[in-house]
Amino acid sequence: MRFVSNSPAETETIGERLAKRLRPGDVVAFTGTLGMGKTALTRGLARGLGCRARVTSPTFTIVNEYDGDVPLFHFDLYRLGSSDELYDIGWDDYLERGGVCAVEWSERAADTLPRGTITVDIARGETEDSRVITVTGVDE
Repeated sequence: MRFVSNSPAETETIGERLAKRLRPGDVVAFTGTLGMGKTALTRGLARGLGCRARVTSPTFTIVNEYDGDVPLFHFDLYRLGSSDELYDIGWDDYLERGGVCAVEWSERAADTLPRGTITVDIARGETEDSRVITVTGVDE
């Protein structure tokens, strides 16, 4: 699937639509440079999964948990030194808890992502504010 977003609000709406296609246990791996809208898309995912808490980037904590109809585990691997550090915080446990794992900067621990991971690439579009969002691995 390919989307074009022209604002953070549109990016959130795309995330909400994507959430409706997810199942407990899914892993969504985000790639994209700083400021592309990974956290905005995750806010939409949270809303679509029934999470009511305010979604913020877990850059310093590595993972934030949000309760909802389906729990959301929001990872930011930007500061991760190695894949081993992800296992140290319980990556395997998160995968088994029946929520959706949204992983920003997923390329930093690509070797830990399970088979069937949904990928979301966010890139700048034709204008400074537009984004091209490409989702693979989920049914249209």
